[in-house]
Amino acid sequence: MGNDWIKVRTFTQNIEAEIVKQMLEENGVNAVLLNKQDSSYLFGKIELYVKQSDETIANVLINSSTFTEEDDAN
Repeated sequence: MGNDWIKVRTFTQNIEAEIVKQMLEENGVNAVLLNKQDSSYLFGKIELYVKQSDETIANVLINSSTFTEEDDAN
């Protein structure tokens, strides 16, 4: 990833991260997940990145969804 990507959310559940990523892509927002979870013990975070130019629309879409329970805003 280049310098034009920004982290918009972190998750602890992979399925939730994948659902949000898919929702963004269905609305024309390119999104990338960076999984920092340990494969054996499933601790760590999954980070969701979008291009800086899509940050506002990504946050609007995520905040208006009913299925996200993000760990934090960044």
